[in-house]
Amino acid sequence: MRAARSNARIIRTRIFLLIVILLLILKNPNADEDGQEDENELFAFGGSTRLTMRRVTPSETFLQLLRSPAPACGAEASERRPVLALAPMQDVTTLQFMRVISRHGGPDVYWTEYFRVHGDSRPEKWILDSITKNPTGRPVIAQLIGNDIPALVRNARLLQKYPVAAIDLNLGCPAPIVYRKCAGGGLLREPQKIDAILGALRDAVTIPFTVKTRIGFESPGEFDALLKLFAKHPIDLLTVHARTVKQMYRPGVRYDLIAQAARELRCPVFANGNVHGAPQAQTLIAETGVRGQMIGRGAIRNPWLFDQIRAQFRGEKIKLPTGRDVLAYVRELWENEITPGVKESSQVMRMKKFMNFIGEGVGEKFLHDIRRVNTTADFFRVCESYLAHDEPMTLEPVSIAETALELPAAF
Repeated sequence: MRAARSNARIIRTRIFLLIVILLLILKNPNADEDGQEDENELFAFGGSTRLTMRRVTPSETFLQLLRSPAPACGAEASERRPVLALAPMQDVTTLQFMRVISRHGGPDVYWTEYFRVHGDSRPEKWILDSITKNPTGRPVIAQLIGNDIPALVRNARLLQKYPVAAIDLNLGCPAPIVYRKCAGGGLLREPQKIDAILGALRDAVTIPFTVKTRIGFESPGEFDALLKLFAKHPIDLLTVHARTVKQMYRPGVRYDLIAQAARELRCPVFANGNVHGAPQAQTLIAETGVRGQMIGRGAIRNPWLFDQIRAQFRGEKIKLPTGRDVLAYVRELWENEITPGVKESSQVMRMKKFMNFIGEGVGEKFLHDIRRVNTTADFFRVCESYLAHDEPMTLEPVSIAETALELPAAF
C-alpha cells in the first residue's frame, strides 16, 4: 500500500513537471519585448538525465538551408535540392500574398518588399507585419533600399530586434524613380559607395547579411568589378538577377554571369531572372552551380511552381493545376487583397497587378479581356469564362521569348 502511494506521488510529480515544461515552451520565456530570443535554454531534469530544449532562430534555420548539401538529381535528390526563395516584389510580397502562396507549397525562404531607408526613416509597419505575423513557418529576410549609410545602419539594427533571418541590401531595383535617387540598381554606378555601404552594414549586422544585385547598370561588362566588391566583404549570400538595370525585364538573361559568380565567390549564390518552369529550373541549377533560386513573377503566375521544382528534383511526375484550381487561386488572392473601404474599381485595379502575370500563362486574349474590366462582376465573369474547366495548365508563358537558357556556346 505504501509502495503504491509512493509510485502515485512519483507519477504525479512527473506529470506536474511535464505540464510546467509545456507551459514554458508555449509562453516562450526566451523572447524579450522586441521579439528577440535570448541565449537562455529550458532545462528539464528527470533522474540523472537533462533534457535541453531551445527554439531555433530564423537566422539559424536560414543558415542551415544554405549549408545543406548542394543540389543533386536522382536517388539523393530528396535530401539535396536547391533552396527556393520568393523574390522581394514591391507592393506584392505582403503578409497577405505570403499567406496565399504558402498554402500552395511555398518557398523555403521569403524576402520582404524593401524597407525604404532615408535620414529619419523607421521600418514601415505594414512590411513589419510580414515578419511579426509571419504565417508560413519559414524564415523571412528583411530587405533595405537606400544610400544613406547611417540610416541604413540604424534601420538594420532596428530590424534585428525582430525575428528576421537576415538583412538584405537591394542593389537591383530597376524602377527609374528609384535608381534616379541613387538607390537600388542606381548604386551600381557608384562602386565606391557600395564598398562603404557593404562595410558598414557588415559591421552592424550580427545575423546573416545578404545582397541582391543586377549584373550592371548599363552593361554586363560591369559585373567583373562588382564581383570583386562582393568578394571583398564577408556576405553570407549573393542573389544575382542576370539582367542590367537599364534592361528592366526584357529578354537577354545572362545565366553565364550567374555561373561565374557561383565559381568565383566563397559565399553561396542564388539565381534570379525568368525562372518559369520546373524542367528549366533544374537545367539552370545544373548549368550554373548555384545553391538556390529566387523566383518572383513566375511565382505570381504559378504558385505551385516551388512544389513542382521539388518534384522535378525528386524525379516525380509534376502535378499540374486545372483551370478550376487556377480560378480558386484567383479567388483566394481577391479575398486576401481586399481592403475594407476601398472602392470597387480600385480593388479591381489592384487585382490587375496580379492578373498581368497570371494571364501570361492563360493567353493573350484573356489578358486583353481582363485588362478592360472595371467591376467585380465583370472581373469574375472573364476569369470564369477562361478558367472554369478541368484541363491541366502548365501556366508557363504562352509565348516564351527565351525558350532556352541563354548560355554562350563555350559555356
